[in-house]
Amino acid sequence: MLLAAGAVLAAGRNIEGNAAAKVRVIVYEDLQCSDCAVFRKMMDATLLPKYGKDVAFEHRDFPLAKHAWAKPAAMAGRFFDEENPKAGVEWRRTTMAQQKSIAPESLEKHLRAFALRWKIDPAKAAAALNDERLRKLVEADFDEGVARGVARTPTVFVDGEPFIEPSTPDEIAKSIEAALARSKR
Repeated sequence: MLLAAGAVLAAGRNIEGNAAAKVRVIVYEDLQCSDCAVFRKMMDATLLPKYGKDVAFEHRDFPLAKHAWAKPAAMAGRFFDEENPKAGVEWRRTTMAQQKSIAPESLEKHLRAFALRWKIDPAKAAAALNDERLRKLVEADFDEGVARGVARTPTVFVDGEPFIEPSTPDEIAKSIEAALARSKR
């Protein structure tokens, strides 16, 4: 498993890869979305190893209304981002990988166990599920996504070029390559 070694919090955004890169890949994700879990695996297996040194991969929260625990999970993600950006990335990765075993009534247990593994106060982490400030941050991402035309997850923008729902690594890589070439002009 790829560790979130390059994760940083910049301008309130959890960024994997090179936070200073000119090329940005913005990922609107829902932690309860199975297609997002597939995309996360593709990012870890293909995109980050190949482009992590030259591209900033920015996370945006887009919890869909049909998913019962997606919004509180996104709020927890924001909490972990602030506590430790690497933990924030790992929260997303772990939560997506364990989607089938998480339910609204078990989310807090999942969160507390994760916090303990990262040596973060579990009570403080659980309080994040009711934190109005974190809720507003998640809702701001959602509203920004809607304004950009996002309706499904994952939606990925490679320097503004949209990729909606499952896209192949080759399609996204081709767009990243083009963006990298433009950034060197």
